[in-house]
Amino acid sequence: MSITNRLSVIAALAVAVAVVAVSAMAFLLVQEELYRQLDAQLDADARTIAAQPDRWIVPSAVKPAPKGPGGEQRRDIREDGLGPRWQMITVKGVAFTSALPVTGGALAVINGRAAGSRETVTVDDEQLRMVTLPLDEGGAIQVAQPLGPLQHTLRRLAMLLALGCLGGAALAALLGRSVARAGLAPIHQLTGAVERVAATRDLLTAIPVRGHDEVARLAGAFNDMLAALTASRAAQRALVEDAGHELRTPLTSLRTNIELLVRAEAEPESGRTLPAQDRARLMQDLETQVVELTQLTNELVDLTREQTSPEQAEPVDMAEVVVGAVERCRGRTAVPIDVDLVTAELTGRPGALERMVLNLLDNATKWSPAGGRVSVRLRHVGQQLELTVVDAGPGIDEADRLRVFERFYRAPAARALPGSGLGLAIVAQTVAQHGGTVTAEPATTGGALLRVLMPANSSHFLNEPTNSA
Repeated sequence: MSITNRLSVIAALAVAVAVVAVSAMAFLLVQEELYRQLDAQLDADARTIAAQPDRWIVPSAVKPAPKGPGGEQRRDIREDGLGPRWQMITVKGVAFTSALPVTGGALAVINGRAAGSRETVTVDDEQLRMVTLPLDEGGAIQVAQPLGPLQHTLRRLAMLLALGCLGGAALAALLGRSVARAGLAPIHQLTGAVERVAATRDLLTAIPVRGHDEVARLAGAFNDMLAALTASRAAQRALVEDAGHELRTPLTSLRTNIELLVRAEAEPESGRTLPAQDRARLMQDLETQVVELTQLTNELVDLTREQTSPEQAEPVDMAEVVVGAVERCRGRTAVPIDVDLVTAELTGRPGALERMVLNLLDNATKWSPAGGRVSVRLRHVGQQLELTVVDAGPGIDEADRLRVFERFYRAPAARALPGSGLGLAIVAQTVAQHGGTVTAEPATTGGALLRVLMPANSSHFLNEPTNSA
């Protein structure tokens, strides 16, 4: 069932329930009021007769009273609205009868156990509303009114209310369908626009946003999602293009060297064998190129993983992360690393943060000359934590300081050294994902200083050194 039909059915059911409830309440109130008015009229008739009982006592208990003043009075009273059936019961018996039954309620009134009785009785297959009131001299007066006219009125009222319920439900269904169509029209337009984007794969197509309601917010959210997808696709395309460009050179060099080696090995009779020294240099070049290609591949994988990392953010002690990265870096370099840390907790992804610190350390140790040292320091600066890595190398030229964090960018002085130009790009990406910034500055010692600032949890500012070496 479509949303339009569903809303129509819901509206019809809601209105039907409301109309039926109101109609049932109205019917009960009208029925109660009609019975109350009928009982009041019968009470008045009974009191009128009870006020002058002598005028109504006749010799015969079963025959109507003869014509005379009493008969005329009876006709006058009946013309004033007395019920067509009534009877008077005295201590001597029934003085005048209309064949009304003496029920248990009437006996209770006659015997003085009740002040009055109102009940529905059946006489000759006709339902009557009967009131029994006591007489001052003893006995009781009974007056009855047929319920046919009242029940006929109630049946007509019930029929009208039933028709009103059906008409109201039908009208509610039609109006609900119209309202649902009008209300869902923006959603249908939004659905059509999204379907066109899905069919054409054109992420640059903006969905029209009209107004400021929930549908407009949804359209704006779709536009934001399309913009994010466009940026992600552009980033992926740029990464693939840059990776293809960077891989092309080492792969071409590797293929050329392998072909040269294979050709020399396959044609020993031609006299084109490589001298041992050239062969050794060629094998060393192949090994270097394979290592560089492996490193480039690993960094590409890390960069891609950083973009779509499934790692969940959690409270992290940055000092522990730095210590772990330093220990890993010390295992693969001979450059001494000095560490000065304080406990600093933030919310982040520990694996990505450790990889970021390790890339900073790898960059610093690569540029540090023999006898140089790398210094790592972690401090609190206001509401942020500051991580600085200083090397003893030649430093970064001012023209290159803004570009060293770009993918595959390598300064002219770095092109002779191994590397892919992705290490600092991964650093910048990880820092940005954690809401921080990274900058390259000249160190006072003459080397390069890389400064990372990230938001810290202020409730964990302990400022106690945890490790120094």
